[in-house]
Amino acid sequence: MGLKSSDDCHALASKVHFPNTTVLDVSFVPAGTNLTFPNNHPTCLQSQVSTVDVCRVQLLRETGPASNVSLEAWLPMQDTWTGRFLGLGNGGLGGCIKYNDLSYGSKYGFATIGTNNGHDGNQGESFYKNPGVWEDYVYRAVHLEAETGKSLVDQAYGMPHTRSYYLGCSTGGRQGFKEAQLFPGDFDGIVAGAPAFDLLALIYSTGNGYKILGPKGSPTWLSPEQWELVYADINRQCDGLDGARDGIIEDPSLCQYRPEQLLCGDAAAAGNHVDTSNCITPAQAASIRALFADVHGTNGTFIYPRLQPGANGTAGIFNGSPPKYPVDFFRYVLYANPGWDISTLSPLDMDAARVFDRSSGLDTATFQGDLSAARDAGVKILHWHGLADDQISSENSARYYNHVARTMNAPVAELDEFYRYFRVSGTGHCRGGPGAQMVGGNLETDAGYAEGNVLASVVRWVEEGIPPEHILGKKLNAKGEVVMQRRHCKYPTRNVYKGPGPVEEADSWQCV
Repeated sequence: MGLKSSDDCHALASKVHFPNTTVLDVSFVPAGTNLTFPNNHPTCLQSQVSTVDVCRVQLLRETGPASNVSLEAWLPMQDTWTGRFLGLGNGGLGGCIKYNDLSYGSKYGFATIGTNNGHDGNQGESFYKNPGVWEDYVYRAVHLEAETGKSLVDQAYGMPHTRSYYLGCSTGGRQGFKEAQLFPGDFDGIVAGAPAFDLLALIYSTGNGYKILGPKGSPTWLSPEQWELVYADINRQCDGLDGARDGIIEDPSLCQYRPEQLLCGDAAAAGNHVDTSNCITPAQAASIRALFADVHGTNGTFIYPRLQPGANGTAGIFNGSPPKYPVDFFRYVLYANPGWDISTLSPLDMDAARVFDRSSGLDTATFQGDLSAARDAGVKILHWHGLADDQISSENSARYYNHVARTMNAPVAELDEFYRYFRVSGTGHCRGGPGAQMVGGNLETDAGYAEGNVLASVVRWVEEGIPPEHILGKKLNAKGEVVMQRRHCKYPTRNVYKGPGPVEEADSWQCV
């Protein structure tokens, strides 16, 4: 009994059983195999290397008359399995199995499972006139992942798993908090990166950013060259607020950026033609100020926090193309109108989205401030967010943490018992950026399963009762060598340079 050989793996096809579930395929995958997925949606990964021997199990779970969830598990062999179960989240509009993180989890001995979140591809067309698919996306797929995945693991290994964990970023971060809020018994430890809290407000805010800048070539839009001027100017104004000028803003919430220094001058203000490759016009300055300001709706009601200064969105949200997430949501979910045009977006659309969410009863926002059920269940939540995120404002993570503190009337020391939030400077959306961004939130930021790895940290917290006081991030060069380390601080503290050593050394900084 157990999963000791390829024969044991293949035998699972006839041994495992789950309600409303079809076993599509079971196969043994040797370490080093480059799996290809020719049938994957083009927005999803097309290949992935398995770093260890795994038993690959593919399942299809029916969730309704016109909805289902694809699940895939990578189960390490018995001699490398740690006894732990790991469920994975998704990203964006959430229709891609995270094969990279299946490889990541199994590499470190977790029996790991992911889903397509109820549809194929990072697109919203599948939601069109199908509320069951939307329900899978909002919460149901990850809950079924936990139920089905843990049952699969227990059947496959012939013994119960010891602990269950969750790992996700962006949409996956929101899914992790949805589990904590709605199903606190599903996971013992949750790693939630850059959560897409207040999802519909985030979607509206993204569309609003496009409306502010306008399409490529419009008077309010900035070229990539002009954005480089803005980024450099932001660093000039705000980089030194943490005590060191190293190209990384440790606490963007302190930065109140003023773009006026970049104005082209009187000629541009008068409407005359000028070379704007090294300056910006008043209309462009107004766009910048609006982007770095909170979003408000009808009657001045708050909708969503500002984009934090330091985020580089040139290739993404600043590129002058209509952003897919708001376009697909308003077309295929809210209005069921494929012809809806983002140029008509207004605060009234946000009002309609809120009415829709209340009537659905799904709480897509995932912004509940009472986490007492998770606390009482013994769940440990490690929440992290990159402070140079260009897609989801890191200020929304602080907003949620503060909302929890106020709702539960809990001081920091009390929240620290089960919920800790870490701000990861110089890091983009779930990965990338100029800072010490290798924190282990996914395969792309894996710098070793040791101090600083967020997954290792939550395991240690759950199993040894030792909570993380910081996240030790690393920056690697092209050769894979560590060129910078920084201890990312637990909110509400922030990093300041204390010296006297180089800014690249973790000991040169202090959380205050």
